[in-house]
Amino acid sequence: MVGHGEIRVVHRGGSKLHFRAPTISADSCFLACASGDCVKVFSTSTEECIHHLRGHTDLVTGTLLRPSNHLQLYSCSLDGTIRLWDFTDGILIKTFVVNLPIYSMVASAKHEGVVFVVTPTHELFQLVAVQLPPSPQQQGEVLDLSAVIDDVSSNPAATAFGREGEFIASVKGSRLEVYFFRKEKSFSLKENNEKNKKNTFTCVACHPKDDCIATGHEDGKIRLWRNLNQKKEYTYLTLHWHHAAVSSLCFTPQGTNLLSGGVESVLVQWRYKQENQKDFLPRLGGAITHISVSPDGVLFCTSHSDNKITVIKNNVKVSAVIQGLVKGERVRTDLLVDPRSKVLVLNGRPGHLQFYSLQRDKLLYNLDIVQQEFIHEDGLQQFEVVHAAFNSSGNWLATVEERQQKSADVELHLKLWAFQEQTQSSWFFWQFHPDWAPHEAQVTALSFCPSADHQTTMLVSTSKDGHFKAWAAAPDAHAANADAPDHTEGPSWSCDFVGTYHGLVPERCCFSADGSLLAVSFQKVVTLWNPNSWELVTTLSQPPGTIRHLCFGRLSCSKYLLGTTSENLLCCWNLLTCTLEWSTAVETTLLLDDPRSENVAAFSFQEGNTDLFVFKPNEPRPLFSHKAVCSGRVARAVFAPREELLEACEESSQWLNLSQLYFLTPHMDLMTFTTKVEEERLMASSKPLVINDSVAETPFSLLLGKHRRQHENEERVLSGSLLQTPAHVLPSTSFLCSMFVQSLLVSVTDSRSEEMASDNEEEDSEEEMEPSSRSERAPPPTDSTAAATAVAAPALTKAELRELKRVRRLDLSWLSGVCS
Repeated sequence: MVGHGEIRVVHRGGSKLHFRAPTISADSCFLACASGDCVKVFSTSTEECIHHLRGHTDLVTGTLLRPSNHLQLYSCSLDGTIRLWDFTDGILIKTFVVNLPIYSMVASAKHEGVVFVVTPTHELFQLVAVQLPPSPQQQGEVLDLSAVIDDVSSNPAATAFGREGEFIASVKGSRLEVYFFRKEKSFSLKENNEKNKKNTFTCVACHPKDDCIATGHEDGKIRLWRNLNQKKEYTYLTLHWHHAAVSSLCFTPQGTNLLSGGVESVLVQWRYKQENQKDFLPRLGGAITHISVSPDGVLFCTSHSDNKITVIKNNVKVSAVIQGLVKGERVRTDLLVDPRSKVLVLNGRPGHLQFYSLQRDKLLYNLDIVQQEFIHEDGLQQFEVVHAAFNSSGNWLATVEERQQKSADVELHLKLWAFQEQTQSSWFFWQFHPDWAPHEAQVTALSFCPSADHQTTMLVSTSKDGHFKAWAAAPDAHAANADAPDHTEGPSWSCDFVGTYHGLVPERCCFSADGSLLAVSFQKVVTLWNPNSWELVTTLSQPPGTIRHLCFGRLSCSKYLLGTTSENLLCCWNLLTCTLEWSTAVETTLLLDDPRSENVAAFSFQEGNTDLFVFKPNEPRPLFSHKAVCSGRVARAVFAPREELLEACEESSQWLNLSQLYFLTPHMDLMTFTTKVEEERLMASSKPLVINDSVAETPFSLLLGKHRRQHENEERVLSGSLLQTPAHVLPSTSFLCSMFVQSLLVSVTDSRSEEMASDNEEEDSEEEMEPSSRSERAPPPTDSTAAATAVAAPALTKAELRELKRVRRLDLSWLSGVCS
């Protein structure tokens, strides 16, 4: 057995972007958000990720701008450190070691060098003031800690600074506590929940200038508290629009507006002191979890439960959407790879399939399968996509959506989606009559036939009604069905065959690599069918237990059929002899084959962790094994074909040469396996670009060559310093531009003086050398020459001689380069 060696399990993507409120830069050009154990910096205009700020060893729990320098960013983590970053350049400046897990963090410009963090103490959470040491060293330990409020909530939305840092407010349960720094006293207010148990606090926000505190409640109400420094004279105003709990509140920098959001996915903007006037921005996606405002008030940001950040202008219009891997409660469909675009496809928003780029770690688009508006209401049964499958070319996508009724009945829809080759952008679907269900019970599996015959496209579905059905597309027939949606052309689908076996329930189905065999498992029996004639070829029933997974071998192992049972057995049948080749006792939670090789991956659950085994059906020993790839059960995984083959020489990593294995953890994190070769390649591609100074010469550069050679070294030093110096320490762009243009110009006075001096020197030398040159060059006259030259050539003037010498000195070598 080959161990994992240099192969590592790494986090590929899918980290939560909505875990904490995003932080917007002072110029509203950048957005930083906590994402797993790193901080991602996005551009608010292009939506692209610019930097990954890596350094924390545990979950990042908060980000905020440094009050004294808005070009620097603080981040805190459960690893007990606070890190200071130059987020525009992606550089770590300093690390402060607190030695306590940090769950949230706030700061104020009035408290220079102090941040307030929430840390656990015994069974409670405590708000602690952390004095950051001004040490020149890159890493320093924090020694000055002082408690401010003893019992607080770990939710960052439950703590906020007010009135330019004069006090800090915290809510937990039914208690509101305000700590005044000048008096060093706190004021506590407890709500009466005897009449309304949903009156507990959920979030808090403080007005930046006035003595006003806004609190959100579970009953959807917002209360504005004033005069809290007077215990007996405080007042409050109640605002009510949300029908469920208010999840986030935020004031604009000038305090003119109050923003609120909740499960309705509607951003509400309240006018301060004119609360009857409010604006709405509806249909933002998932439930709003956090709201942020840029320091200049130009942009708003909302985080959503579907792992999305929406960038909104202050005129309440969406300007950008930063979408991560959508994480629902569970993934009902398998992990799929689109054969055309090589992107990952799985459940996304309710009723949608998401197409996610593995290379860019970015959501490309959502495909609306259900075609119905999702209603946020507890207990309401709505349609959900439960199965999906692509054909081998990626031109057809089959989906099954179901809705569980209050009774035992299930409402099913089977849709066939065709990709439009002409537009290369959209899908249209073909659906059977809405009143006619494809099956009478839940669908258990979907599989396309991978036959090379493109004239016939076949889909097989199995159901708990005891039948499996084969659906065939008629390529020459147009969709003349009046019951179909608004689609003018496309093949029509019909049921080609209905199969059953002794009244047993079919659970799984799969085709062989060449499409010549169909395997359908009926509880404890595996049946093999011929898709051309629909004859039952043979049955396999040796293993005990219900069949859970099925897959055929590929290439040299195509004669094998693999399956797992409920009795924790992994079995391999030889299809040539119709006998059990081998079996082993292992609790296999997932079994899948590599479409490009003979390799098969099996995930096994043991002692609370999931192990991985990679093997070939014809070899008794695994090619690769990895213990405890994650905690919990792995239920979804997929082999994704590589765009560039990985040339790995180690035996333990050869199974990764053609495809890469991805899997989802129980916490919905997308993980993969990487090798040392891949890491070196990624490191090489992420190195900063080096500016090449050896630029090819041009005719213009040759004309100015003399001047450029004199200042070549100075310009190289200047350009290098401009490119390597951080932007926030450089002068203004207008100043640099004028300096740069002046350095390229040739001084007119200097060139004229040089020409006049050279002309004077030439005249003197010509007057001295003219008689001698004439006497030396003129041969003695002879009779023949006198006869031949009846008329002597006219002599050149001094001006003509100077012009001739000037032309001779011109460097016209650049013309040869232009002509060639």
